[in-house]
Amino acid sequence: MAGYQAHLSAAGAAAGAGLAALWLLDWYRPEALMILGLIASAMLAALFPDTDTCSVGRRFFYLIMLGIDVPLIINGHYEWAAILGLFAILPAIGPHRGWTHSWWAMLAAPLPIIILPVVFLDIPWTAPLPFYLAAAAGYASHLALDRLGRSSPRV
Repeated sequence: MAGYQAHLSAAGAAAGAGLAALWLLDWYRPEALMILGLIASAMLAALFPDTDTCSVGRRFFYLIMLGIDVPLIINGHYEWAAILGLFAILPAIGPHRGWTHSWWAMLAAPLPIIILPVVFLDIPWTAPLPFYLAAAAGYASHLALDRLGRSSPRV
């Protein structure tokens, strides 16, 4: 089973490779800050499946969530802080390698990235789409790495 460092590296590589391909094909050319945000989204999503167990990845994930949630609260964005908190605790409702390690969760877990801005901020769904795709790619890299780890012989 891969550790959090391998999951972060794989997600960063997957997001970077995807962005490079889109750039070379001239389909999507985001600015540098956007690229960093997309890679960070992929890396954070790659940690999400293991937040249902005591791990360094879980502590890292929740430290980042805390770093996002506290400024939201300080700036009076209580609804967003509550929504973030709600989605951050969802993995606790199942066993390890339960629903968070399913392929449908890879598509469903990042959906709030699109749905919430569309519903609450009246933003077109295409605006947050790159972040959804980056998160799904990071999540997929986690599942793929775990699958590779289970299928390789133990030494």
